[in-house]
Amino acid sequence: MSITPARINLKIYQGSTFRETFRWESQTKAYVSISNISKSAPCIITTSNTHNIPTSWRFRVTDVAGMNQINQTTEDQFYLANTVTSNTITINALNSINFNNYTSGGTISYNVPVSLANFTAIFQMRENINSTTTLKQLTSAPNQGIVIDDTNKLITITINATDTSNFNFPSAVYGLELTSPTGEVFSLITGTISLIKEIVR
Repeated sequence: MSITPARINLKIYQGSTFRETFRWESQTKAYVSISNISKSAPCIITTSNTHNIPTSWRFRVTDVAGMNQINQTTEDQFYLANTVTSNTITINALNSINFNNYTSGGTISYNVPVSLANFTAIFQMRENINSTTTLKQLTSAPNQGIVIDDTNKLITITINATDTSNFNFPSAVYGLELTSPTGEVFSLITGTISLIKEIVR
């Protein structure tokens, strides 16, 4: 498996706890049939079978008959699964009360999460790409700033407020790498970090 790193630019507020959560989608698509959609706020989708979508995962809805307002027509449109059971998905941001009645059909599609079991991770910040000085390093070792949650398919990075209060750069670059149990290294995310100066200090 080879991947192109996603580019995500971040902001750190000096003197505040920084926390960011990432998700790793595979290139494999999964498709699940819909059996019902509620007219409610929030909207609840019921699937014909177990859907296996984790909480906070993005997905698309297409080909619904009746409640056509819920259909997404372009590849860059997604809903977010706020809460899930084995065959329901709640979309907290969607109010479907005034939608047409659901009559039939519809498909949910999503990129299957990559299993994070036994992966390790490292995060580094530098002033620029050529700098040999590391401004901050986090790892997935216990209490070292990165938590890998394979159950919910989440990678969470935390920098405490004491550390961010000592930051004094206008901008920086960062990278997040994951290493598989077999030793394969994947550059998952890169980008820039802007430091927003603290007012209360």
